[in-house]
Amino acid sequence: QVQLVESGGGLVQAGGSLRLSCVLSGDTLIRYTMGWFRQAPGKERGFVAAINWNSGAANYADPVKGRFTISRDNDKSTVYLQMTSLNAEDTAVYYCAATTFISPTSTLDRYRYWGQGTQVTVSS
Repeated sequence: QVQLVESGGGLVQAGGSLRLSCVLSGDTLIRYTMGWFRQAPGKERGFVAAINWNSGAANYADPVKGRFTISRDNDKSTVYLQMTSLNAEDTAVYYCAATTFISPTSTLDRYRYWGQGTQVTVSS
């Protein structure tokens, strides 16, 4: 059974940085395209970034382009989201997700496995 566990969230001042991690267990990470999504209070869960199995392709939502970087270490079964220049609009619960879709899709429904989420709060 595939499980995803996120970590690295917390409280940070505007302009600061955080790195989120997501560890996959129960299968081999290399089989999956991995994505990060986020959900702010009162809003729907939305796409942040995704990366394909060999890091050959990545996809970012417009609001995070140039500020966030997704990466993965298949040997460590871990996916990362490096977040810089954080602002209050980045405050949300961040979720890691896995899909067998080949390309780094932004479509939420294509992701089969989800983590429990980690809270990121940016103070202004």
